[in-house]
Amino acid sequence: MNKKNLPKAIRPGLAPEAAAMSATTSAAEAPASSAHQEPPDARPMPPPAAAQHIAPPETDEAKDRRARALKVVQRSALWSGAAGLIPIPVADLAAVGGVQLNMLRKVSQIYGVPFSENRGKALIASIFGAMIPASSGMGVASLIKGVPLAGAAVSAVAMPTLSVGATYAIGRAFIQHFASGGTLLDFSPPDYNEFLKVGTRKGRAAAQSV
Repeated sequence: MNKKNLPKAIRPGLAPEAAAMSATTSAAEAPASSAHQEPPDARPMPPPAAAQHIAPPETDEAKDRRARALKVVQRSALWSGAAGLIPIPVADLAAVGGVQLNMLRKVSQIYGVPFSENRGKALIASIFGAMIPASSGMGVASLIKGVPLAGAAVSAVAMPTLSVGATYAIGRAFIQHFASGGTLLDFSPPDYNEFLKVGTRKGRAAAQSV
């Protein structure tokens, strides 16, 4: 009989028990090795860059610039409050406007924005128009200073508080505008109506807490 036609289990030189054990071991190991192989696309993928960074963080330079601009605004708000103490009607408004114009000049310099005095005056005037009733309140408070007794109370409380709030709001609005890449030429007061209202309230609260 030809030995090649015999099954491996009864071929000469290989015991039946060993052949059976070898066949069983090979059959058991084959699926185990293939079970640990994962297709490449089954591995988890990292999230896209857009999901990792929703918004770019503010740079150290931008933070420093904003901090310096805020200090200018805060000091200017206090100076405008002092200007509001001037007992002469209308003269107090002119003094407050001068403080605000100087504030705008300094904030423009911090952000590297070209400054024009005429443009600055026009913007501040238009902002006062957008800040109704805050601006009208300042005008009334200034005129009341000419009234005996009532004028003294206005000089001591109302006008300084209104001046601080308005100056603080204007300064914060320009910081926001310049930080977003704006200039004096494309500043639109109506776009900052809500921002000015909130800033005015915060400025008044700060003035009353001093």
